[in-house]
Amino acid sequence: MTRGRTAGSSRRSNMGKDASAGAVLGLVSVPDGLASGLLAGVNPIAGLYGYLFGTIAGAMATSSVVMSVQGTGAMAVIIADVPQVRGGPDAGAALVTLGVLTGLVMLAAGLLRLGAVVRFVPNAVLTGFINAVAINIILAQLSDFTGYEGEGANRIARTVDIVRNLGSFHWLTLATGVGTVVLILVLERTRLRGLGMVVAVVGMSALVAALGDRGVAIVNDVATIPGTLPRPVLPSLELISVLLVPAVALAFVGMVQGAAISQSVPNPDGTYPDVSGDFRGQGVANLASGVMQGVPVGGSMSATAMVVEAGARSRFANIIASLVMAVVILLFADLAGMIAMPALAGLLMLVGFRTLQPDRVHMVWRTGHTQAAVMSVTFVLTLVIPLQYAVLAGVAMSVVLYVARQSNKVTVTRWTFREDSPYPEEGPPPAEVPGGEVVVLAAYGSLFFASAQVVEAQLPRVVESSRGAVVVLRLRGKEDLGSTFIQAVVRYHDALEATGCHLVLAGVGDRVMHQLERTGALETLGTFNVIPAEASVGKSLHTAISRAHELRESAG
Repeated sequence: MTRGRTAGSSRRSNMGKDASAGAVLGLVSVPDGLASGLLAGVNPIAGLYGYLFGTIAGAMATSSVVMSVQGTGAMAVIIADVPQVRGGPDAGAALVTLGVLTGLVMLAAGLLRLGAVVRFVPNAVLTGFINAVAINIILAQLSDFTGYEGEGANRIARTVDIVRNLGSFHWLTLATGVGTVVLILVLERTRLRGLGMVVAVVGMSALVAALGDRGVAIVNDVATIPGTLPRPVLPSLELISVLLVPAVALAFVGMVQGAAISQSVPNPDGTYPDVSGDFRGQGVANLASGVMQGVPVGGSMSATAMVVEAGARSRFANIIASLVMAVVILLFADLAGMIAMPALAGLLMLVGFRTLQPDRVHMVWRTGHTQAAVMSVTFVLTLVIPLQYAVLAGVAMSVVLYVARQSNKVTVTRWTFREDSPYPEEGPPPAEVPGGEVVVLAAYGSLFFASAQVVEAQLPRVVESSRGAVVVLRLRGKEDLGSTFIQAVVRYHDALEATGCHLVLAGVGDRVMHQLERTGALETLGTFNVIPAEASVGKSLHTAISRAHELRESAG
């Protein structure tokens, strides 16, 4: 009986912690969700819908128990760069379609178990992208923060116009924004902590309402918040082609941010969630958010940290957060519509400043010129071109960088065997193939298409005086050569044969052997000159060297 009471007491304690943590997150998410919609350039209520349905669907579908799936600053800035969702008769359908497409991409990535792919995105690309997004978040709010609508083709141009027109600022609007930021900073140091953000936004909005109509914009000036939950809406098939690229960009950013949570925030039992499972969960959350007219969503580090710090022990915490948001929409829509726009802008600008990562910038900058250049290029591209293309450019850059690094890491060495030692001595290969000798070469690194030319350049040159030599090339552990490298091997074989020399391949795996057969290279090289890999390390090399001595003697 004591054990039963203890277990029941523990469950009730966990339920209580989840309920309080969910209530905190739900209350904070109301102004945050409206601000997310504002940052995305859509109806602010779409941001709140995304938070509500993304959070509850993510809570039930992710591998992570405590991950909060909501709108993120990076994703919101990408949405703001998609013209189809920013106005016009099809804006609503475009937002629904964008959310559903984003969800399908994430779901497919999860089902294909592509969680490990995020490790191919270098830190330099992510650092440049995240810091540029932080700057974009700040710049995007300047108009609502100052009360002056800047003009220009992009955020940089609009920011310059705002700075040049200080005298046109609406000073009560500016004071409201500044007051909100100051109040948040002060209240976060009190026992309110995360709730300080809610109190600051509500308090400054109440002050604006008490002053009467003084020209400070409120949420109702932008859009009316209905006192009901939305009805499901199907995506538009006609808009799929134009929204596919931004959907892929949104999915990539959301998955990278979600993977950071998966790898850094363990479940309450101490185990770390499956990254691919979290991809699937975020996909389901976007499908729910999309059809319910919300913005695309992803794993939110700030919301997850908040709910964990508040004591969340299970998925129930995020479900409670969604229910709190639903209650606000159903019962307090009129009050939510009176939130001052500069208060939301101040909140978002603070989020932007906190997103900046100067320590990571400093670390990348000190790593080397290549890393610094990649970070700088990503940062500039993210500022000057639409984010969906900047994201894809960053991914492409990371792939090119990875290929370039791997191709340049390939090294060819010579192994020399001495009679008085069972171990080979390793040294640089000779510049030319020495005549009448057996030369054993080992290749280190990934032997794929980009490295073929690098390997060829390091192989000893075949000259007239090389006659009678045999080159043994060790390939143990190389599982995929590719046609480009196979052609390089055949060219070297032909050059050796033309001067009375031979080439023997040692330690050839089954997959490479199959490639040599299918390409016809095995017939050119000669079956007896290609020694298969064996379980005993060194045995195939010993066989290849014996074969090389036979060839040398027969040539002599």
